[in-house]
Amino acid sequence: MMSTATSAVVVTACEVRHGIGPGFAVAFAPDERRVAHMRKITEAHLRLWRVPEPTAENVILAVSELVTNGIQHGHCAMRLNALCRDGVLRFEVTDGNPSPAQLSQADDDDLSGRGLFAVAALARDWGVSDDGYTTWCDFRLSSGRP
Repeated sequence: MMSTATSAVVVTACEVRHGIGPGFAVAFAPDERRVAHMRKITEAHLRLWRVPEPTAENVILAVSELVTNGIQHGHCAMRLNALCRDGVLRFEVTDGNPSPAQLSQADDDDLSGRGLFAVAALARDWGVSDDGYTTWCDFRLSSGRP
Protein backbone atom coordinates (compact mmCIF):
# COMPACT_ATOMS: atom_id res chain seq x y z
CA MET A 1 0.00 0.00 0.00
CA MET A 2 1.22 3.51 -0.75
CA SER A 3 2.01 5.89 2.07
CA THR A 4 0.09 9.15 2.43
CA ALA A 5 3.08 11.06 1.07
CA THR A 6 3.26 8.95 -2.10
CA SER A 7 -0.39 8.11 -2.63
CA ALA A 8 -0.98 10.77 -5.28
CA VAL A 9 1.40 11.42 -8.14
CA VAL A 10 0.39 13.93 -10.78
CA VAL A 11 1.77 13.76 -14.29
CA THR A 12 0.73 16.63 -16.53
CA ALA A 13 1.15 16.39 -20.28
CA CYS A 14 0.43 18.84 -23.05
CA GLU A 15 0.54 17.23 -26.47
CA VAL A 16 -0.66 19.25 -29.42
CA ARG A 17 0.20 17.02 -32.36
CA HIS A 18 -2.20 14.54 -33.99
CA GLY A 19 -5.28 16.32 -32.59
CA ILE A 20 -4.38 15.55 -28.99
CA GLY A 21 -4.80 18.44 -26.58
CA PRO A 22 -3.97 19.04 -22.95
CA GLY A 23 -4.38 16.27 -20.42
CA PHE A 24 -3.28 14.93 -17.07
CA ALA A 25 -3.02 11.64 -15.23
CA VAL A 26 -3.07 10.99 -11.49
CA ALA A 27 -2.33 7.71 -9.74
CA PHE A 28 -3.67 7.45 -6.19
CA ALA A 29 -4.57 5.07 -3.39
CA PRO A 30 -8.24 4.07 -3.03
CA ASP A 31 -8.86 6.29 -0.02
CA GLU A 32 -12.03 8.40 0.44
CA ARG A 33 -9.85 11.44 1.23
CA ARG A 34 -8.62 11.31 -2.37
CA VAL A 35 -12.04 12.30 -3.74
CA ALA A 36 -11.49 15.90 -2.62
CA HIS A 37 -7.93 15.84 -3.99
CA MET A 38 -9.10 14.65 -7.40
CA ARG A 39 -11.76 17.39 -7.44
CA LYS A 40 -9.10 20.04 -6.69
CA ILE A 41 -6.69 18.71 -9.33
CA THR A 42 -9.48 18.58 -11.91
CA GLU A 43 -10.69 22.07 -11.00
CA ALA A 44 -7.17 23.50 -11.32
CA HIS A 45 -6.71 22.02 -14.80
CA LEU A 46 -10.15 23.18 -15.94
CA ARG A 47 -9.25 26.73 -14.85
CA LEU A 48 -5.89 26.46 -16.64
CA TRP A 49 -7.69 25.29 -19.79
CA ARG A 50 -10.30 28.08 -19.40
CA VAL A 51 -13.25 25.70 -19.43
CA PRO A 52 -16.49 27.72 -18.94
CA GLU A 53 -17.90 27.64 -15.41
CA PRO A 54 -21.12 25.66 -16.02
CA THR A 55 -19.21 22.92 -17.85
CA ALA A 56 -16.43 22.93 -15.25
CA GLU A 57 -18.94 22.47 -12.41
CA ASN A 58 -20.52 19.50 -14.20
CA VAL A 59 -17.11 17.94 -14.91
CA ILE A 60 -16.01 18.28 -11.27
CA LEU A 61 -19.21 16.65 -10.02
CA ALA A 62 -18.93 13.79 -12.55
CA VAL A 63 -15.25 13.18 -11.72
CA SER A 64 -16.13 13.15 -8.03
CA GLU A 65 -18.81 10.53 -8.64
CA LEU A 66 -16.54 8.34 -10.79
CA VAL A 67 -13.72 8.50 -8.25
CA THR A 68 -16.09 7.74 -5.36
CA ASN A 69 -17.52 4.78 -7.26
CA GLY A 70 -14.02 3.51 -8.02
CA ILE A 71 -12.97 3.78 -4.38
CA GLN A 72 -16.07 1.95 -3.17
CA HIS A 73 -15.87 -0.87 -5.71
CA GLY A 74 -12.22 -0.96 -6.82
CA HIS A 75 -9.55 -3.46 -5.88
CA CYS A 76 -6.21 -1.64 -6.05
CA ALA A 77 -4.44 1.64 -6.74
CA MET A 78 -6.49 3.92 -8.97
CA ARG A 79 -5.87 6.29 -11.83
CA LEU A 80 -7.66 9.40 -13.08
CA ASN A 81 -6.90 10.36 -16.68
CA ALA A 82 -8.09 13.48 -18.46
CA LEU A 83 -7.64 14.30 -22.11
CA CYS A 84 -8.99 16.92 -24.46
CA ARG A 85 -9.28 15.91 -28.09
CA ASP A 86 -11.22 17.63 -30.86
CA GLY A 87 -13.26 19.75 -28.44
CA VAL A 88 -14.22 16.85 -26.15
CA LEU A 89 -12.97 16.48 -22.58
CA ARG A 90 -12.73 12.83 -21.52
CA PHE A 91 -12.25 11.75 -17.92
CA GLU A 92 -11.43 8.13 -17.11
CA VAL A 93 -11.21 6.42 -13.73
CA THR A 94 -9.48 3.04 -13.60
CA ASP A 95 -10.08 1.07 -10.40
CA GLY A 96 -8.81 -2.49 -10.92
CA ASN A 97 -12.27 -4.05 -10.77
CA PRO A 98 -13.17 -6.03 -13.90
CA SER A 99 -16.90 -5.84 -13.06
CA PRO A 100 -18.18 -2.92 -15.13
CA ALA A 101 -19.88 -0.01 -13.39
CA GLN A 102 -23.66 -0.09 -13.92
CA LEU A 103 -26.58 2.18 -13.32
CA SER A 104 -28.49 0.88 -10.32
CA GLN A 105 -31.97 1.57 -9.03
CA ALA A 106 -31.76 3.46 -5.73
CA ASP A 107 -34.77 3.70 -3.44
CA ASP A 108 -35.83 7.11 -2.09
CA ASP A 109 -34.32 6.38 1.33
CA ASP A 110 -31.02 4.90 0.03
CA LEU A 111 -27.95 6.96 0.92
CA SER A 112 -26.04 5.93 -2.21
CA GLY A 113 -26.54 4.44 -5.65
CA ARG A 114 -27.22 7.57 -7.70
CA GLY A 115 -23.69 8.55 -8.79
CA LEU A 116 -23.76 7.08 -12.28
CA PHE A 117 -27.21 8.58 -12.87
CA ALA A 118 -25.66 11.98 -12.12
CA VAL A 119 -22.76 11.26 -14.49
CA ALA A 120 -25.19 10.15 -17.22
CA ALA A 121 -27.27 13.31 -16.74
CA LEU A 122 -24.31 15.72 -16.74
CA ALA A 123 -22.02 14.24 -19.37
CA ARG A 124 -22.42 14.14 -23.14
CA ASP A 125 -21.69 10.41 -22.96
CA TRP A 126 -20.30 7.86 -20.52
CA GLY A 127 -19.36 4.22 -20.53
CA VAL A 128 -17.09 1.45 -19.38
CA SER A 129 -14.02 0.02 -21.12
CA ASP A 130 -14.32 -3.42 -22.70
CA ASP A 131 -12.27 -4.96 -19.88
CA GLY A 132 -14.48 -3.31 -17.21
CA TYR A 133 -11.60 -1.66 -15.37
CA THR A 134 -12.21 1.92 -16.53
CA THR A 135 -15.32 4.09 -16.36
CA TRP A 136 -15.27 7.25 -18.47
CA CYS A 137 -17.35 10.31 -19.30
CA ASP A 138 -17.14 12.93 -22.07
CA PHE A 139 -18.00 16.63 -22.07
CA ARG A 140 -18.19 18.77 -25.21
CA LEU A 141 -16.47 22.14 -25.15
CA SER A 142 -18.48 24.72 -27.05
CA SER A 143 -15.37 26.64 -28.11
CA GLY A 144 -13.27 23.66 -29.15
CA ARG A 145 -10.28 22.52 -27.18
CA PRO A 146 -8.66 24.42 -24.32
